[in-house]
Amino acid sequence: MQCPKCRYQLPQEQPVCPQCGIVFAKYYKYHPEAGTQPPEQPVVITINNDQEDPGLFQEAPIPGLQLFGRTAVFIGLIIWSWRLIGASIDGNALGESFLHLVNLVFHEAGHVIFRPFGAFITSLGGTLGQLLMPSICAGVLLLKSRDPFGAAVALWWVGENFLDIAPYINDARAGVLPLLGGNFGHSAPYGFHDWEYILNESGLLAYDHGLAKTAHFIGALLMLLSLCGCGYLLLKQYRYRSRS
Repeated sequence: MQCPKCRYQLPQEQPVCPQCGIVFAKYYKYHPEAGTQPPEQPVVITINNDQEDPGLFQEAPIPGLQLFGRTAVFIGLIIWSWRLIGASIDGNALGESFLHLVNLVFHEAGHVIFRPFGAFITSLGGTLGQLLMPSICAGVLLLKSRDPFGAAVALWWVGENFLDIAPYINDARAGVLPLLGGNFGHSAPYGFHDWEYILNESGLLAYDHGLAKTAHFIGALLMLLSLCGCGYLLLKQYRYRSRS
């Protein structure tokens, strides 16, 4: 018998090695002798094609109830888009929309968040706040939640915010729209009307109507693109169900 640690040759089997003192029972408990255990089997990883990552712009099939809910949201967005895009910039249809109250929260939060960057960025921060929030939602839904339909709806919200700020830009010189607190641009202190201050300080006050139309066009384009994306995703889901 040979000691597995010091290689001392024992004349006969013993529980303890007289040379190094190890206890054979304890040693073999943590160091099994060769041949006492089956060789480790290689780990085989199989990939189930049905559970592959669908990617950013593709989705796995969803339950019928969820598909019905998405279809209802899609139809609602179409109707809402028709009313908002067709509204005149000179009017206040966007200001009377329910979403305007939601956007207003992020608009005012933007003023607070960007206040450390000076008066100009503070005024611009209101518009940045109401554009950044739906943009962040779209990014999280697409990249984190892998929900392209939800991201498309959030993109629609980004476009709606462009439509929401268009009348505010358009009012920079006239100052007739009611502002927060019951003020009006033509009677409020200088700087109270965000876009009067922004355009006046940047020398673009004379272009307020043109910039408002540009914002309205960008918003309408984003909303239409998002509706196309929603419709495409819904069509794929219905095709999934028809094949199953």
